[in-house]
Order: sequence, then structure tokens, then C-alpha cells
Amino acid sequence: MHKGRKLLAAAAVLTLLATPAFAADTIKIGAPGAHSGDLASYGVPSLNAARLVVEEYNAKGGILGKQLEIVAQDDQCKPEMATNAATKLVSDKVSAVMGHICSGPTKAALPIYTDAKLIAMSPSSTTPNLTLSGENPYFFRTIANDNDQSRLAADFLLNNLKVSKIAMLHDNGDYGKGYVETTKKLLEKDGKAKVVLFEAINPDAVDFSAAVRKLRRSGADILVFGGYHPTASKLIQQMRRERVKMAVIGPDGLKDDAFIKMAGKDAEGVYTSYPQDTSKLPVYIKAREQHIKKYGAEPGSFYYNAYSATLALINAMEKAGTATDTDKIAEALRNNYVDTPSGKLKFNAKGDAAGMGLSIYQVKDGKYVELDHHIVLD
Repeated sequence: MHKGRKLLAAAAVLTLLATPAFAADTIKIGAPGAHSGDLASYGVPSLNAARLVVEEYNAKGGILGKQLEIVAQDDQCKPEMATNAATKLVSDKVSAVMGHICSGPTKAALPIYTDAKLIAMSPSSTTPNLTLSGENPYFFRTIANDNDQSRLAADFLLNNLKVSKIAMLHDNGDYGKGYVETTKKLLEKDGKAKVVLFEAINPDAVDFSAAVRKLRRSGADILVFGGYHPTASKLIQQMRRERVKMAVIGPDGLKDDAFIKMAGKDAEGVYTSYPQDTSKLPVYIKAREQHIKKYGAEPGSFYYNAYSATLALINAMEKAGTATDTDKIAEALRNNYVDTPSGKLKFNAKGDAAGMGLSIYQVKDGKYVELDHHIVLD
């Protein structure tokens, strides 16, 4: 062999050694979310789910002749970090995105994904206009939007609890404000109950005494809260400390074991909406067992929604026969059912999951208990 050829051969070997085994030939799925910070209890379970689904597929040989790879990005559920995360994922040439986790960051990131013609599927972003506006043709989700949560809550308030006076507080974010505004419109349209207080609070505040005094003076039967569990736990603790005993209901941001841990005994009786219990489904059982085996604990919030989203994305790529033709993948998502821990799902024209159930839960004896009040999404 000529000296030049030897040098070329040696260089080729060095290049192979320096390159990860399949880094250049994987199908990458982005997983942005709150992997640290106050809302990590939402984001970490979702990341765990994505990794477990991908591990199982890779053990069977991957899809389309390639292995799958999860590319994680931490956005701490902050919009300004989400845009950076989205830009990095586009730069990393991911084929699709399973995320983001919170509505505000999702809204901030979607224009970047739309420009790059990338599908993004959130397990937990519920702001209605993310799908209903028609501005995000490549966005899907495996969670009910806030219009559905509001519809369920309003019906529960009027026909089960039969309340007449309602107070509403929200954290002024896309998620929390949107939930209470829609609930308010539905209640006012019905006319059976009156909203006697409607105000925003600062989610980062430590002292909610002014809001608690207004709640006391309002004479409301129940508080409808729009926001996430860290704010809700502080507010409810101060309400109970000041002996404001009205009931509390909120969206799925309150359905988190971290809320019960933070609020303690004051979490008792709180109502929240969340996907219907599907724990008897074989896919759910398998997903739960995988998590316990891998991480030694029960899965956290939105784990099953994220597991469902990752399954749906991979299944659509297989059905479409491509990981790069976004239009074909989107078409497969809308036209093919997939068995998931959340049930047998496909997606409607707007990108919302069809076939999911949504229920009211209540904290009883330190645990969330599903009540007999639910709707099915179409």
C-alpha cells in the first residue's frame, strides 16, 4: 500500500473512532421541558417517558432501519428559555419534538418549529389557541385543552356542586388566565351562578393576604384557581390559615403529588381535572412497570401523556415510512389510531387528541381520587 493510502486509511479509522456509534445515523426526537426548577415535577416524568419508549424501540432494532435518539433541552417552563431550546433542537436536526411541557413556553417555541417545518407534540400544554387558532399546523397534543377542562369544570360546579357564588383567581399566564376566563364565560352563559370576584395574583409572591381578604369578603362558595401547583399550594395554605374554608377547583396543573406534598393537609378536598383513569389498559400497565423498574418509583405527572405522545410520533413515522417528510407524518397522526396508556388515540384536524377521557379528581386522605364526572374528547 502506498504511503498516501496508508495515511488516508489511518485517518478514516481515526474518524470512525472519534464518531459516536450511531450519532450521525439516528432519528432524533427533541424532548424540551422543565427538567429543573419549580416545575420539574412536570418535565422530568415526561423526559423519563420519552427515554423509556425509545429504549424499547431501540432494543427491537429501531424504526426505518435506524436507532432512535432523545435530545433533551431544559426550558424550566420559561418562555425565554424555550425559544433557545427550540433553536438548539432545530440546529440539532431533530425529526420531531415531544414537548414543550407548559403552555407559555410552547407558545413561544412554536413559531420556530413551524418555520423549520417540524412536528411538535405536547403532553401537557393546554392553552386552546395552540391548536384552535390554526396558526400551528404541525402542533399536536395528548392532553385536553383548557376549553375542555373549563367545560368539565363549569358542568361540575353547576350540576354537581350546585354553587351560586364563585370567586376566580389566576396567575396571569396563558395557561391559568385562559382557564378561568373560559370557565367564567361558560358560567355566565348558563346564568345559574354569579362570579363575584375575578382577579390576577403574582405567582411569585410570598404573601397572598390581600387576595385572601378579598376571598373572605366575596362570600363565594368556591374558588376557581387558574395556574400551577406551586402558587396554588401557597395560596390555599394561607386561605386555611386565615380560616377561609371555601372549596377550591383548578385545572390539571394542580394534579401533581408535589401539590399534596407542598400543601399538606390543606390540599384535602381540592378538585382538579385530569385525564380519565386508564390504569387497567395493558399499555398503561407496561409503561408503569417500565418506570418502576428503571427509576424505582411511581411515575409523576404527565408521564403517561408523554409516553402516549412519544408512541404516537414514532408510530406515525413508521406508518408514513419516513422521519423527514413532515406532511406525511402529520397525515399519519390524523389518520391512524395508536394504542397508548391514555387509550386508543388519533388526532383531529386541529391537532387535539380524539378518544381521550377527562375526569374530575378530588384530594381525599392525601391522594387523588377520580370522581364519577367526566367527558370524552372528540
